[in-house]
Amino acid sequence: MHALIRKSAALVRANSHFIHISTSGLYGYHHLKTPKGFQRFVDDAIERSEELVNYIAGMPSSPEIIRAMDEISDTVCSVIDSAELCRHTHPDREFVDEASKASLRVNEFLHYLNANHSIYKAVVKAEKDSDSLTHEAQRAARFLRMDLEKGGIHLCSEKLDRANELSIDIIQLCREYNENIITDPGHVNIFPASKIPKRLHHLVSPIYCNLPGVSKGSMGSRDNIKEKGFRLATESSALQGFLQCVPDAGVRKVVYVQGNSVPHANLEVLDKLIATRHEFAQLMGYKSYAEFALHSTMAASPEVVISFLLEMSKVVRPKADQEFEAIQNFKRENSGDPNGELEPWDEAYFTWLMKSATYKLDSSVIASYFPLRQCIEGLKVLVESLFGVTFHGVPLAPGESWHPDVMKIGDLGYLYLDLKSRKGKHPICAHFAIRGGRRVSETEYQLPVVALVCNFSGSSLAPVRLSHFEVETLFHEFGHALHSLLSRTTFAKHYSTGDIIPKELVESMVGAKKMFAATELQRQIFYALADQTLFGEQPSTGRDTIAIIADLKRQHTSWTHVEGTHWHTRFNHLTNYGAGYYSYLYAKCFATSIWQRICQEDPLSLDTGSALRTKFLQHGGAKDPADILNDLVGSGIVRSCNGGIIPDITSLCKEMELLKC
Repeated sequence: MHALIRKSAALVRANSHFIHISTSGLYGYHHLKTPKGFQRFVDDAIERSEELVNYIAGMPSSPEIIRAMDEISDTVCSVIDSAELCRHTHPDREFVDEASKASLRVNEFLHYLNANHSIYKAVVKAEKDSDSLTHEAQRAARFLRMDLEKGGIHLCSEKLDRANELSIDIIQLCREYNENIITDPGHVNIFPASKIPKRLHHLVSPIYCNLPGVSKGSMGSRDNIKEKGFRLATESSALQGFLQCVPDAGVRKVVYVQGNSVPHANLEVLDKLIATRHEFAQLMGYKSYAEFALHSTMAASPEVVISFLLEMSKVVRPKADQEFEAIQNFKRENSGDPNGELEPWDEAYFTWLMKSATYKLDSSVIASYFPLRQCIEGLKVLVESLFGVTFHGVPLAPGESWHPDVMKIGDLGYLYLDLKSRKGKHPICAHFAIRGGRRVSETEYQLPVVALVCNFSGSSLAPVRLSHFEVETLFHEFGHALHSLLSRTTFAKHYSTGDIIPKELVESMVGAKKMFAATELQRQIFYALADQTLFGEQPSTGRDTIAIIADLKRQHTSWTHVEGTHWHTRFNHLTNYGAGYYSYLYAKCFATSIWQRICQEDPLSLDTGSALRTKFLQHGGAKDPADILNDLVGSGIVRSCNGGIIPDITSLCKEMELLKC
């Protein structure tokens, strides 16, 4: 129902006068002046939603049914996203606890909505009697009906009860899986301290161990000499940077193995999640959870997705193998061992050395041109150049913010920016739709309110400066291509001198990013295949997920699998997507075609922005995705395949210079 009500809200938007919420409490909600306000927030949402459900049960006109469903969507989603944002970011434990309770209560209420036959009958009626609906509302009705049926509303009571039980189990297993990643990041102790470069000391904590001392006095007593070392928590956010910078191969190995072997408890959690999703899918009449998840998508079936991924794997393999050989040769030259084998824990270290040597890159120099505040200005430049929208700072009302670091900007909506790391803040990068944009009446439009949360490191004594990857992460959340931004605007300025980033440095950064692009693409294909396979058809005897992942890595990457590791137990996309990770590669193919055909010639012009906005962005779910893509780019961006649709990969192959295209 959560996905259902979000989708319905996105389908019934139109231009009209704008309204916005009052700003007298957290996120602008007057209920949230205190932590206990979450209880009233949920009470009011449930009360209003039940009123609307009773209204819908009376079978009003089709337009009124869709409008009522849209209001339910807005009401419930506002509570859910506000609670989730608070759980992940608020420094006050009482606020976090109350938000967690609110989240659980609203999710329980969603199960009631999922199983409500009055809603289902009304939505079916609206879909059948659709002559009075706009095209957007017709699609909303169809998607509402399909999503309700995904929850099992059309099943007999016994099966529906079981479906609801399984849905609750799935939610709990996903939460347990993700909590395990946070609470059990693993750690390694490294001695002596000299093995860790000083520039990585901010990632580690000092520790000491006793070593035997020298004899003292006639009694032969011995003093213990303490040797200093470091402890590294092998959480994902620190792992890559650590592996990239440590010259000691032994240290890299233990860090890699430990970081890819936690949390061990998630092996069992994932087995349960796979089995529960499989039972749920079969209850719904599908052979697998992947088939259930894909039947209403562009791809339409796991077979179509797998064929696309195998095609991509075959196309990228030659260049990925060439890159692997180049890294291995570089390692042998660098280490003086002509027979040295390239290991998985070597990848980050030697690829960074090769990029630095080729393009004369220094990460500290790069970061000096990307102070966080200037990057935010860059976002404003991009939006104004493309769409003519001018974001400006908005004062925060008393009680509206949850931390002094939070900023607020706005124009056709409001955006909270909570971008710095701090103790107790969840290490995520995500956005939360606190309030959806929607038509409230014929003349009023509710302005959207969104929060963007990142975890960039810094201190109050110095400006936060972003790495290239962090800049990409920030801009990714806005859905824009970082490469075009860096090559065409001047927002990147040195944090102290104000100098604009040199053109040569930009070119080096872009070149370095492309240097091992085939290896990265191969990795994404492997991830997508793992996701499809784990949630595909299940043998009656069960499966060893470690063996599955190891086999897929050997078949579809140029790298070896390290025995004893189980990288997939901290891959939270398995819970968030579940047979949907392939969509990143779909999007990459589509984005490359759009870039080359629409944006490349003049990427920041208003003409480009107008085309993207009117032909692509404004439709939401109101048009078929393939029609939207063809209307924007022209024919050839999609291909039919066994009853589904896959992207044309020509543009991506051209950009990456893959030899077989």
